[in-house]
Amino acid sequence: MPSSERGLFISVDGPSGVGKTSTAHTLARLLATEGRAVHVTAEPSEGPIGVLARELTETVTGTALACLYAADRYHHLKEEVFPNVEAGKIVITDRYIPSALVMQQLDGVDPDFIWRINIRAAKPDLAVILDATPTVVSRRLAERGPHNRLQKMPSSSRIEWHHYREVTKRLVDAGWTIQEIDCSHTTVSQVVRMVRERLAEGETR
Repeated sequence: MPSSERGLFISVDGPSGVGKTSTAHTLARLLATEGRAVHVTAEPSEGPIGVLARELTETVTGTALACLYAADRYHHLKEEVFPNVEAGKIVITDRYIPSALVMQQLDGVDPDFIWRINIRAAKPDLAVILDATPTVVSRRLAERGPHNRLQKMPSSSRIEWHHYREVTKRLVDAGWTIQEIDCSHTTVSQVVRMVRERLAEGETR
């Protein structure tokens, strides 16, 4: 993609343990082999607010943490995502607003409040939402181990799965371009091929 052209912004979200990080990085490698300029990032970001958010995730809860994550998101977009997209790169973020709407709801925050504090954040060109049955997600999370206090909650996998269903519908209603992929019986390579095919459809329109 020539640097004079605008790039793309792609987000990858889904329940804990579903394969978000592997999918984001494998997709980036595939696109790079095609000669695309790719930038991979994640939320919380590596910026100063994101670093603080990661440090405080275990001790700060509810509304305060939700606001901190939203602040990081706006800073992340301004300082990292937008400049790379404008430079013609395909930016892939491992976690974005869908994860916030789910995980912070799991932390007891009103979903309408989470929605309002994120309402001015840009919609991605494509929001990939990975899905799997609660049983599969629970098993993968157990194999990987929880990364934060929210993933240690009883029945967190089933609750996350339920919230993602609600969040996905809300995002579709809000005009987001969503690609849902059931990862219960697929490999990361198969998932990435599905995403690449969806991107190709957009390029030919």
